[in-house]
Amino acid sequence: MLKNPLLPTALLITGAIAVWGIADTDGLAAFADTLVSIQFTSRAWFIMLTASAMLICCIALAVSHYGDIKLGADDEEPEFSTISWLTMLFAAGMGVGLLYWGTAEPLTHYLLIADYQIPSEAAHSALFVTNFHWGLHAWAIYALTGLVIAYFSFRKGTPILVGAPLLKVFGEGLLVRMVAWVSNLLAIVAIAIGLGGSVAMGVFQVKEGVDALLGLQGTGLGLTLAIFTVLVVAYVLPLTTDLSHGMAVLSNAAMATAGALMIFLLLFGPTHYLMGGILHAVGDYLAEVIPHGFRTFTFMDDQVGDWFQSWTLTYMVWWLAWAPFVGVFIARISRGRTIRAFLCGVILVPTGFSILWFGVFGGIGFFGVLRTEIPVLDIVRDNVSGVTFFVLEQFPLPSLTIGAVVVAAFLFIVTSVVSAAFVLGMFSTGGDLNPSTKIKLSWGVVLGALGLVMILSGSIDAVKSIIALGALPFIFIVLLLVVCLLKALKSEAVAQR
Repeated sequence: MLKNPLLPTALLITGAIAVWGIADTDGLAAFADTLVSIQFTSRAWFIMLTASAMLICCIALAVSHYGDIKLGADDEEPEFSTISWLTMLFAAGMGVGLLYWGTAEPLTHYLLIADYQIPSEAAHSALFVTNFHWGLHAWAIYALTGLVIAYFSFRKGTPILVGAPLLKVFGEGLLVRMVAWVSNLLAIVAIAIGLGGSVAMGVFQVKEGVDALLGLQGTGLGLTLAIFTVLVVAYVLPLTTDLSHGMAVLSNAAMATAGALMIFLLLFGPTHYLMGGILHAVGDYLAEVIPHGFRTFTFMDDQVGDWFQSWTLTYMVWWLAWAPFVGVFIARISRGRTIRAFLCGVILVPTGFSILWFGVFGGIGFFGVLRTEIPVLDIVRDNVSGVTFFVLEQFPLPSLTIGAVVVAAFLFIVTSVVSAAFVLGMFSTGGDLNPSTKIKLSWGVVLGALGLVMILSGSIDAVKSIIALGALPFIFIVLLLVVCLLKALKSEAVAQR
């Protein structure tokens, strides 16, 4: 361990954050909120510019002659068929976040936007903003990070580490080695804190689902901690084995359950209303996605400014927090594909699915608000975690659909923790493709502790602030990785002339 100080340092930092959060949850939440607010106020323009620049860079690479370069040897064929690859991309893009926010996020935005626009226009605007948060910008961040890792690992033979491209491009001088080491450390911290937030959201939603299924009220923190305990038990056993095919089966089962639920709601809900809303949403998104990526709402009032920080900026740094984790997953299944095929598949397929998902779940919420007397907005104000289940109770077979959400959410959390512990173990041991059980369990404990911190905060706003705090420093690392990729691609093109 002394030969590899990255592991103890990473465990020490993340463990210290977890201990602080458990001992003084309010103190950590307040510290994160204050620091993040300062950063968001001063660097909102930089965060949006970074996210938009990464999307534009992806588009430019996909249409350029660099798009023909393979992620691997020139004669190497893809390891997975296109259908299998796309299915796994769906699994990567479909997580507990979409289950949690499917109805809640569009309606939350609507509550603010309705103060500035008429209800029908506010609904369209709220759905567009939601699609913006989960669409091309998010997946461009994932794709570009994954592309850097895949290109240098499979074509240049570097370890699967965030700092490896820096050493390959800029040499192994002392300063470069220090920056590479810090890059690996920041990636680990960002992944761990980001995953802890997702664990909390998943546990909150499972708890609300259990309440709805059993007709319980006022269960509070007790049931939440009980579900968390079951979750920890569920993911400990897989951590003692290899990252096997069984984990992929669980992830795909969760995705299939969520997909079946979406189709059920589309068919048994107001189908014409939902399809019309989806088509309108696609048009709005295609027309506004690039310009919206440069909006910072500088001249709007404080209410809009606070909303922008709490949602759009937080989402952008949230995706940055997950970028190394998701990037490694995407890279490992994409060997042998061209840069063009990689970027188009990774960005377009999950974005399209997300737009369809929010079109169905958000559309159902707006149908309840605009066409019925169902008190959906009251639920959004009082209990964001329970919105999805309240909506499902208005449809046939509510016990079945609510149970499906609970099962899918639980499976997504388990597979995410196991996969994250594997990736963190790999990162913290110098790129070891098979980290020891002891190291994976150590990260499992840390991830569980960070999830507990987020749960004890009892606030989604606090969860988002803590995630943003962990991810903000990684913005600069991502930009360095993009520079490394562009320099390497240019050098390769020159060498081939």
